[in-house]
Amino acid sequence: MSIAVVTGLSAAVGVVIARKIGRGVETDGFFAAYGVFLVLILAASAVRAAVLPKLARARTGGAFGSLFVSYALAIGIVAAPALLLAIFASDWCAAQLAAGLPASAREVASEALVFLVPAAVAHLFAALCASGLAAHDSYATAAAGYALGSVLGLALILWRIDEDGIVACAWGTLLNGAVTLAVALTALLIRGEWGRRDHLLVLGRLGELARASSLAIALQALFVVCLRFVSDLGTGAVTSFTYAYFVAAALVSVTATSLGVVSSVPLTRASLSEARATRHVVSMSLVSFAAVAAAAGVFALVGDDLVHAALGPAYEGEAGSEIGHLIVLLGPWMATSIGVTITFPMIFVAERERRLPLLAGIALLLHVLVAALAVGAFELAGAALALTISTGFVLAALLLLLSPRVLEAGVRGLLVGAGVMGGLALIAFGTADAVLPAEAAAVVGALGFCAMLLAARNLGLRQAWGYLRTLD
Repeated sequence: MSIAVVTGLSAAVGVVIARKIGRGVETDGFFAAYGVFLVLILAASAVRAAVLPKLARARTGGAFGSLFVSYALAIGIVAAPALLLAIFASDWCAAQLAAGLPASAREVASEALVFLVPAAVAHLFAALCASGLAAHDSYATAAAGYALGSVLGLALILWRIDEDGIVACAWGTLLNGAVTLAVALTALLIRGEWGRRDHLLVLGRLGELARASSLAIALQALFVVCLRFVSDLGTGAVTSFTYAYFVAAALVSVTATSLGVVSSVPLTRASLSEARATRHVVSMSLVSFAAVAAAAGVFALVGDDLVHAALGPAYEGEAGSEIGHLIVLLGPWMATSIGVTITFPMIFVAERERRLPLLAGIALLLHVLVAALAVGAFELAGAALALTISTGFVLAALLLLLSPRVLEAGVRGLLVGAGVMGGLALIAFGTADAVLPAEAAAVVGALGFCAMLLAARNLGLRQAWGYLRTLD
């Protein structure tokens, strides 16, 4: 519920930007800087995945406090240079991020970086605190902190954007991170079972976090690389692709991310066999596939109208249709990203994370080549295709790290699940579109898809939901 609230409020920020600022050079510059924030936010998600199993074991062994402080110091070593670059070398950083954009866009990116990077650092520490609470079987307080931070951040943006412009969005993002961190840290200081005092193995913990965040950063960097090539397509292309990506990533976050977070500790306490690993990946992904298929069907029929209604006159006509079309094209990426999001925490539960930096480097190098070719050949559609190919490669590699059997059975199960959900959505929305106007077809198609899910629940959805209910 918290992730859904936070995602909805993030979408509201996007709507505010669209309606107050429009679509052009200024938004392109801001979103170029925002890509860095997203990279670090994904690193925060990686921190949660990496430290949750170890903090849970440390709490059981009475060494929670020493391990937690070691992780905090390790994050500080990484955060300090990032803050220095963002605050004192923001112009240089902006020039690298927005090289293909006009000078005014680079100025906006430079100003935004000064606030966005500290906001991301706050979220890194908040993720660690939230993981510490999860190791104590506490999720509600951190969830409330994330939601409260988002509410206050949005309130600040609404208050200042008319007078101060798009930089107010960076201010609100910083307030969001500060509140989220304050709530989670306060709760952990009150509730934490700190245990005995052991040596602080900071460098060792830094290596663990580096291995964990390497792949997470590389995954988000796939999007940043696409932005770099998309920026050569002309004014507005970066903004269109960013909005489409935000919608697609939100669907993945609300479904798969929440499931991955709350299942890490139960999996740590249980034995993780190859059969259970396969069932876990396939079952949890199948539930998320249903939401993605429904959303893709709706956007395929009325995406332009939804975009125009949400983002305002600047996104009427071709701009709205472009974003709606891109969201549909990102459907395969959403499916593969769900698989990655579910599988990634299991790598740390199984303690198979040592090869993640190698995988991150290979994936990023491959993606640069794929993105250059795909965007050059198919423009914005090519960017969606490049994301799907590169993320699919990462998913296969993660499953292989668990075991060759998990790779074989997992890929087969994921392909069947995605095929079933996609096929049902195609039938439901395609049939409705053939006989009804677009708006009515979207509603009828969504209802028909839900009815077909119930009728076909024995094809795997019932079993998947049953498995989710066994996690405790």
